[in-house]
Amino acid sequence: MLAFCVATAFLAFTPAHHGMDRREAPDGRPVLHFTPPKNWTNDPNGLIWLDGEYHLFYQYNPQGDQWGHMSWGHAVSKDLFAWEHLPVAIPESDGVMAFSGTAVFDRSNTSGFGTAEHPPLVAVYTGHDERAQRQRQNLAYSTDHGRTFTKYAGNPVIDLNVQDFRDPKVFWHAPTKRWIMVVSLAAEKRALFYASEDLKKWTKLSEFGPAGRRDVPNWECPDFFELPVGGNAADTRWVLVINVGGNGPVGGSGCEYFVGSSTARSSSAKTGPTRCCGWTGGGISTRSSRTRTRRAASAWGSHGW
Repeated sequence: MLAFCVATAFLAFTPAHHGMDRREAPDGRPVLHFTPPKNWTNDPNGLIWLDGEYHLFYQYNPQGDQWGHMSWGHAVSKDLFAWEHLPVAIPESDGVMAFSGTAVFDRSNTSGFGTAEHPPLVAVYTGHDERAQRQRQNLAYSTDHGRTFTKYAGNPVIDLNVQDFRDPKVFWHAPTKRWIMVVSLAAEKRALFYASEDLKKWTKLSEFGPAGRRDVPNWECPDFFELPVGGNAADTRWVLVINVGGNGPVGGSGCEYFVGSSTARSSSAKTGPTRCCGWTGGGISTRSSRTRTRRAASAWGSHGW
C-alpha cells in the first residue's frame, strides 16, 4: 500500500522588506510574510531548493487584484527571507489556467525533457479549463534553472474528464524508483494516488477518503511525506495532509492530516488515527529538509490572518 508524522515544522512566508521593522515598511506591506509586487495571490506551489536557491511558485493573477487568470508566479531566495521576484513562470493560455501543483527536480532525466548533464526542473500542475469546466494534470519544464518554462506538448498527462480534480503533489520514491503523485478529487473528498517512471505516463495505485471532518466543502492541495518517529530512521510513518476550503476551526480554510504506514506497492490504502494538525488561511506546501528528518511548510494566509 502506498506509504502515509510526527511533526510538521511551519515556516511562514517571508519578508518583502528584509531586516525592517513592520512600522518601517514604506508601502504598507507585511515585513514577515511574502507578497508579490502587485495583484492577487493565493496557494504556494512547488517550494524547492535547486542550484543554491529556493524557488517559490505561487498562484497569481497577473491581470488584477481579484481571483482570476490564475498562473504560477515565481520568486527565488537564498535564505527564505529576502526574495527576488521573477517573471510569471507558467501563464494562463488558451483559456486554461495554471492551478496548484508541484515542482520537482528530475535528477535522472526520467522525463527526457533535459539531458544527463542538464536535468530539468518539472512543474506538475492542474490545467483548469474555464470554458469546459474540466480540470486535468499537466506538465511544464525548465532547463535554465527555472527561469523559463515550456509546457509539455503531450498535456494533459492525466484526464478523468471531471470538474474538480486538482492540486497534484509529486515526489520521487527511491525504494520503488518511480514518481508518486497524490491529487484531489476535491468535491468527492478523495485523494487519488498514482505512480510513474517518467512523469508522463501515470498508473493509478489507490485512493483514500472521505475521512476526518465530513462537514468541509472540499479537499484541496494534498501533501504526502514520510518522517521518522522520534528521530529513529528505522521507524517511520507517512503523513497525508489535506487542505479544506471552509469550515476550519476559525471559520475559514484549514488543513488536517492522517497518519499511517505502508509499503508503497499495493493498490489499497489504509490509515491510522486521524488528527487535526494546524489550521491556516489556505493551502500548505511543504518541502523536505536536506536530512529528510523534518518538513518546512509555507501556507497562504487569508481570512484576516
